[in-house]
Amino acid sequence: MLNSHTPRCVLILSDLLADGIRSTSQKEYAILITNERITAVGPAQIIAKQIPPDTETIDLGSACIAPGLIDGHTHLSLAGDGRSYQEMFGEDDEMMVLTGAMNLQKHLKAGITTIREHGARNRVGFTLKEGVKRGYIPGPRLLVSGRPITCTGGHFHMCNEIADGEEEIRRSVRRLVQEGADYIKIMASGGGTAGTVPGNASYSTTELHAAVHEAHHFNRLTAAHCRARESMERAVKAGIDLIEHAEFLEPDNRLHFDPNLAEMMAEAGVWISPTLQVWTRYPCIVELNSKRTDGTISPEEELKLKQLEKRAELRLDVMRRMLDYGLKERVVPGTDSGVDFMAFGHLDYDLQLLHRVGFTPYEALAAATRISSEAIGVTDIGTIKAGKIADLVAFDGDPNTDIGALSRVVAVFQAGRLTIPLPKCKPTDNHLAGNDFKDRKRS
Repeated sequence: MLNSHTPRCVLILSDLLADGIRSTSQKEYAILITNERITAVGPAQIIAKQIPPDTETIDLGSACIAPGLIDGHTHLSLAGDGRSYQEMFGEDDEMMVLTGAMNLQKHLKAGITTIREHGARNRVGFTLKEGVKRGYIPGPRLLVSGRPITCTGGHFHMCNEIADGEEEIRRSVRRLVQEGADYIKIMASGGGTAGTVPGNASYSTTELHAAVHEAHHFNRLTAAHCRARESMERAVKAGIDLIEHAEFLEPDNRLHFDPNLAEMMAEAGVWISPTLQVWTRYPCIVELNSKRTDGTISPEEELKLKQLEKRAELRLDVMRRMLDYGLKERVVPGTDSGVDFMAFGHLDYDLQLLHRVGFTPYEALAAATRISSEAIGVTDIGTIKAGKIADLVAFDGDPNTDIGALSRVVAVFQAGRLTIPLPKCKPTDNHLAGNDFKDRKRS
């Protein structure tokens, strides 16, 4: 019988292990977890000699175990059901919290164990984080920005953190930090909010610099919503840590790639979250492609699919050109889930689109794990190695070679606990050692 002071030990076995570091998955590896952290990882025969008494064993069979995925851009309080911002923000805060609780579970089931919550009204984001922390709500670990800072009438002004000018921006940063913001989000351009223009910048370089300076004073990273090319340039000059969207839009809302700006971004070392599935309307493309495959697509839907693919290629081509400037290791996948029709549970869509623009499956997995953990400043997740928090996901297939495997989640672990299992992925009372690894039977 374990007492409250006895360390909880778990042994995870699987045919393959993709650690987020090496491009080739390792065969017949095991992970030993003590409490919430990984204490050993390596060939099963070696790990067998390190197993303490009363260790739980979880055998994932032919699955591939990998680091838990990280979604760098979500809006938990929004339903992603196709309604307009005006309609979704017509809900009260209590309903937004319930919406967030639903969305958290959808993301967790998809193997996403950490998310950045990029802006909710009033204290909704903080409430959701506290609910997860207390164990009231199951979901990924949360980093929240609270209310995004925006100008009068700016994008997401409905969240109620309006600041005009440097001094107001500094006060907003201080207020958000005091309330518990993990990082600072600022709307540097217009967006989908009625009355704003995505291709227009919202803040000057000096205003953005005020946000960066104040946030860094409190050891907080910054992220800027930048759809406009001009807002991207100003954000880079201001020292913003991460640029969201990066669409290079001109005031007429047309995409126009700027090689000089791409070079500036590369030299500055800024992180980039392109949120590709939003602009490309990729969920709709996936649905129509499925109908095409099973032969149920109508002529009207076939035409719509061709139009969507043509539009998507404009955005994907901009992304490809950005990669020519050595920015691949600075890309952070993000779903922008919650807005418009972007339902939760599909970071795999963004990774498929990264694959289309030139990422290998390994590079896409690394972007959603190791690279994302560096970008958000949480370095004790994102890879599988001793000392890291045991946030893990198991896939049916090898994600280092098969981009489709990232859509086939079979088990999810948070801090070493199996939270989303298949029926066969259950702890056993076996305490395997020696040749038992070699000859173990699959469940």
